[in-house]
Amino acid sequence: MPEPRVVLSIAGSDSSGGAGIEADLRTFAALGAHGAVAIAAVTAQNTTGVTASLAIDPALVAAQVEAVCADLSVTAVKTGMLAGPATVEEVARLAQAGLLPHLVVDPVLVSSTGHLLMAPGGVDAYRESLSPRAEVLTPNLRETAVLLGCELEELSTIEAMADAARALCALGPAYCVVKGGHLLEAGATESRAPDVVCGPDGITTLDGPRIETRNDHGTGCSFSAAVAVGLGRGSAPLDAIRDAKDFVASALRGAAHWRLGAGHGPIDHLGWGS
Repeated sequence: MPEPRVVLSIAGSDSSGGAGIEADLRTFAALGAHGAVAIAAVTAQNTTGVTASLAIDPALVAAQVEAVCADLSVTAVKTGMLAGPATVEEVARLAQAGLLPHLVVDPVLVSSTGHLLMAPGGVDAYRESLSPRAEVLTPNLRETAVLLGCELEELSTIEAMADAARALCALGPAYCVVKGGHLLEAGATESRAPDVVCGPDGITTLDGPRIETRNDHGTGCSFSAAVAVGLGRGSAPLDAIRDAKDFVASALRGAAHWRLGAGHGPIDHLGWGS
C-alpha cells in the first residue's frame, strides 16, 4: 500500500460511535487516508439523542491542531461540531494562518433530534469568520435554514435549494453543497435525496434515490470527511463531492437493516453489509 495521505478532523466526539470524530475516522480509513483529530467537544449520546455535551477550551483545540500540523503533512481538513463561537473563531484564525489546507466546513448547529450543538453567537461566527475560509461548505437543510435565517419549509424545492446555495456561496466559500436528506421534512412530496452544489461554474444538482432506513446517524459527518479525503488526494471539488455522495449512499444501503440501538443507528462505512 502506498503511504496514506493525512486528513485532519476538528470535531466533537460521539459516545455512541455513530457520528463526529468516530465517523470521520472510519470514513478516512475506508477511503485509505490516515486520520488525525482535534477534539472540540465531548458528547454523551446514543442512537436516540444527545443527553449532554461539553466544549473543549478553544486554546486546547488550537493546540491539538498545531501539534498535528507541526509533525504531519496534513493534506486536507474538515470541521464538524465546534460547540461555541470562540472555537469557530479560533479555527478561522488557524485557516487564515495557512494551517488548514482544503478546508471542508460542516456547520454542525443542531442534532437531527433537535438538540442544540452550538452556543449563542456561533451562527454569526460561521457566517462571518469560518465560511469565507472554506473550500467547501456542506450544510444540510436544517443548517441552511439557520444560516440564512429562514424556515425549513422554504427549502422544499430544488430551485429553493439552489437559491440557498448561491446565498451561502456569497459568504465566501468556493463551493457550497446544500444537502437534501431532509427534503421530505421540508415538505417535498417526492422521495429523492438531491444535493445542490454552487461553485464557480454555477449550479450542479447531484440527484439520487432516497434510501429508506432508520440508520442514518453520522451521514453529514461522513460526507464532509469523504469530501476532505478527495480534496487531499487532488480531486477537483465537484468530483470529490460526487464521490462523497456515492460513498455515503453505499454506506446507507449497507446498514439499511441493521438494528444497532433503538433509534437512528450508524451507517456502514467499512462495507460490512456489501
